[in-house]
Amino acid sequence: MTERLLVPLTPDASAARARTWGWWYYAEHFLLQMRRYGSVIVVSAIGEPLIYLLAMGLGLAAVIDGGQSTVDGVSYIVFLAPALLASSALMTAATEFTYPVMGGFKWQRVYFGPQAGPMQPWQIAAGQVAAVALRFLAQSVLFYAVMLLFGVAPSPWAWLQIISAVLGGLAVGLPLMAYASSITQDKGQFALVQRFIIMPLFLFSGTFYPLTNLPVALQWIGWISPQWHAAQLGRIASYGMQEPWTLTVLRVLYLVALAVLGWWLVWRQFTLRLGWIQGTPDRDARVVTPPRRLEAHPRRRPSSGRD
Repeated sequence: MTERLLVPLTPDASAARARTWGWWYYAEHFLLQMRRYGSVIVVSAIGEPLIYLLAMGLGLAAVIDGGQSTVDGVSYIVFLAPALLASSALMTAATEFTYPVMGGFKWQRVYFGPQAGPMQPWQIAAGQVAAVALRFLAQSVLFYAVMLLFGVAPSPWAWLQIISAVLGGLAVGLPLMAYASSITQDKGQFALVQRFIIMPLFLFSGTFYPLTNLPVALQWIGWISPQWHAAQLGRIASYGMQEPWTLTVLRVLYLVALAVLGWWLVWRQFTLRLGWIQGTPDRDARVVTPPRRLEAHPRRRPSSGRD
């Protein structure tokens, strides 16, 4: 047997590979960072759906008309489960696309190392988005497995709600990532986002009841909410919720449009802060004033007192 020798890459070849696959290299880096709290991710991905399904799907449903009531023609737990799956991506997006993004620019400043090499700013952003999307996918698969365990995904097409949940998470997360990348000082903005954007999207998007049960003055929150559209797509896949096919297509297009717009804003903001666009200042540039040089003066003779 002939031994295969590993030939190190030349600097030019290594740089060319980074320019091509830089986004995946950064995604790998971000995933390795996630491994530090991987057990928390797994426990939350399995524990949260179990708690919600037991507390809301079985506990609350048992006290509504003796557990005999139906919503949208199915049992309450079947109605609730797809929306909870979609909301798990919503909550993860609110975590992974806020503080880690600002940390990359301000606290740990991990974006500046790759940017100093051949990797482009958009590749750093794309790598982080890819890593978080993989987390969306993994936790949605685990959530779906719990749904199968409870028998609340009757349709053979129910697995499609995994895709709609990932799409909904990106539709929320990418605009949020663009906003986080524009912040230079932490003044509690993310706490306000959690309280006045994420929680209203969760509570007023038909998650626990049909949107039509809300007053008309509040239904508009659901109409513009990616969470509602992702939840409705999940219900269509999970138990065949009836609606015109044109409305289903519009839901998909709406989520895709939000994700595309969010990615464009992310690309622009990362390029501004890590790269340079002609005619725009570098927001992270620091002007260092050089120390003043002492002017050379001819050495004066000591005064003799006669002058």
